[in-house]
Amino acid sequence: MQVSALAYSIIRSTDPQQWVRFGEDVAGFSAHAVPGGHALRIDERAGRMFIEKASEDRYFASGWELRSRDQFEAGLAELDLKGVTWTRATPAELALRHVFDMAWFNDPSGNRHEIFYGYQTNFERFVSPVGVPRFVTGDLGYGHMVLPAPAFDATTGLLRDVLGFGVADILVHRPMGEGGPEMRINFMHCANGRHHSLALFEGEVPSGCVHLMVEVDAMDEVGRAMDRMQASGTRLMATLGKHTNDHMTSFYMMTPGGFALEYGFGGRTIDWDRHTVFESTSVSLWGHDFSVGFGADQQAQLAEAA
Repeated sequence: MQVSALAYSIIRSTDPQQWVRFGEDVAGFSAHAVPGGHALRIDERAGRMFIEKASEDRYFASGWELRSRDQFEAGLAELDLKGVTWTRATPAELALRHVFDMAWFNDPSGNRHEIFYGYQTNFERFVSPVGVPRFVTGDLGYGHMVLPAPAFDATTGLLRDVLGFGVADILVHRPMGEGGPEMRINFMHCANGRHHSLALFEGEVPSGCVHLMVEVDAMDEVGRAMDRMQASGTRLMATLGKHTNDHMTSFYMMTPGGFALEYGFGGRTIDWDRHTVFESTSVSLWGHDFSVGFGADQQAQLAEAA
């Protein structure tokens, strides 16, 4: 199977209007009522994040794009061949996602992945209510996400051997410092030049996601988003910084879903025929103080456990 891009995310919410306000007023998305929920647009597609009302606030599913019906049917055959149990989408699920056909399955860590082909849109020009001129999408997909993977090796194996993802680089997270427990992170790419469309974190995450990332095409837009975050009282999760692996200059803020949104600029694209896998021993070249948000939450969890 050859996944071309991350096309959408499904997010469940007890109060979808919180996502409408956050999306439009802080992130600069445009929000639209659609069958079954709300769509948050960042380009000409009908939506890149779809919010459905539910009894919980959490990340629900990732939508992986295949380019044709033939690729989609071959993908289903590949799932059967590899013994992966899958379920075909209902008409309501297709309507919310604005796609031709979709099937979903859970990976060994419980994350829901959806493969699909064909999208529906009126191709109206994206207009941000706060003036963001453009998000970087197209062939690169809409961004990336980091998902929990307590069954780390099995989950990595499924994404590699069934969906065709490759490992771009790895990081070993040591929350207690040197000598403490280690949690691995695999940064994985699909069939486009974005450094990673998905990363797997070796641990549990109650919200179903560590963070999502969207990319703008000017550093000033990152700064303006930081201003809007501060003015709205949205919680900062990590300060401005530049990542070691994908060179993204970004900051992180909390979303209504209980996970973070990374808002970045300048991510590099990769020629995979010339790329060598590596291990980063630091998260960032500079900045990205995670203690203000992620670190504070982790310390609170450790104190509660003690």
